[in-house]
Amino acid sequence: MFLIEHHGKEFLASNGIPVPAGVFVPAGGDVLACEPPDGPVMVKAQVASGGRGKAGGVESAASREDAARIVAKLDGVLLNGKPIHGFRIERRVEFVQEAYVSLSVDGETARIRLLVSAEGGVDVEARAADEGGTLTALAEPENLTAAAAKLCAGLPSPLRDALTEAMPLLADVFIRYEATLLEVNPLFILRDGSFIAGDIKLVIDENAIVRQPAIRALLEKHPDIYPESERKLVHGFDYVEVDPQGEIGLITTGAGLSMQLIDELTAQGRRPLNFCDIRSGQFRGDPARLIAVMQWIASRPSVRVVLVNIFAGITDLAEFARLLVQAAADVPELRVPIVARLIGRNLDDARQILSASGLAVTLEPDLDRALGLTLATLDAKGPRRG
Repeated sequence: MFLIEHHGKEFLASNGIPVPAGVFVPAGGDVLACEPPDGPVMVKAQVASGGRGKAGGVESAASREDAARIVAKLDGVLLNGKPIHGFRIERRVEFVQEAYVSLSVDGETARIRLLVSAEGGVDVEARAADEGGTLTALAEPENLTAAAAKLCAGLPSPLRDALTEAMPLLADVFIRYEATLLEVNPLFILRDGSFIAGDIKLVIDENAIVRQPAIRALLEKHPDIYPESERKLVHGFDYVEVDPQGEIGLITTGAGLSMQLIDELTAQGRRPLNFCDIRSGQFRGDPARLIAVMQWIASRPSVRVVLVNIFAGITDLAEFARLLVQAAADVPELRVPIVARLIGRNLDDARQILSASGLAVTLEPDLDRALGLTLATLDAKGPRRG
């Protein structure tokens, strides 16, 4: 769960980490009514992704009125293909140095990777790597503070002192909220040697949300900002839109299989709508998951074909076919052809059920042929519906 910067900074501030004074202005909101800080400020579009500065989503403003002008210009614009959920307007920071700090889960070692650079700003990771300016270490959660102190020991003051103070606080937030990434870029070093977290990325492990009441409360309050995480919390599986204008809806089980399909379709110049790991083994005779996915796909008028990919283990394909027919009847607004690649137990029974249903569904157990049929169906359909 990638938190927008404003919410991430609220969590940092509540845990004793200084951040620039600022307010949140919702999309379509009145900037002046939100009472942003007076004087020079930064206007920062709130999108759950990185790269906002390069995309034109971060601008400096000389006054509240200037900030209102920038908000009006950006409101309603897609940034890196994602909607802007609002704006954080915060006081500009006077600093003497910028630094970069990150903590992340290292997949290979299952430990936490610390990265520190005496430089911050855009492209800092690539630039620091090229110049050999990145300090890095791996640590167990209980040794984070000691590892951070050792990592920063050779840095000059006041950078060393500021990082030595900041790292235990950042490590506490990282562990407390079960994050997979906490990045501060830049970490501003002030003239008096103190620090402020200038810009942050905070990503929470979605599997941990049920154990995190504060994150869950945030999610329930803002389902419009975190739709994928809200869907997983409510429905118990993963559905993520990768292209709101996608033409191919995916109903798939298995994260790896879903990513493989997305990669293959994208490589052929096609536009898949979504990632989906529906976890068919947990259907238990209930079509609710299929109905939900079909409704989400149907809400996008750009979709012209649906590709189903179920590589069954414990799933009975006859049961899946019955549930697919039932779900299609409950979502009549999804009037597009379906190509179903099914492989596993009771395939022949599934074929008979789908054949007798009257659905516009083509069953093909071979994945390559199913992909070919999907693309042929897409090409034969002509212009988008809607």
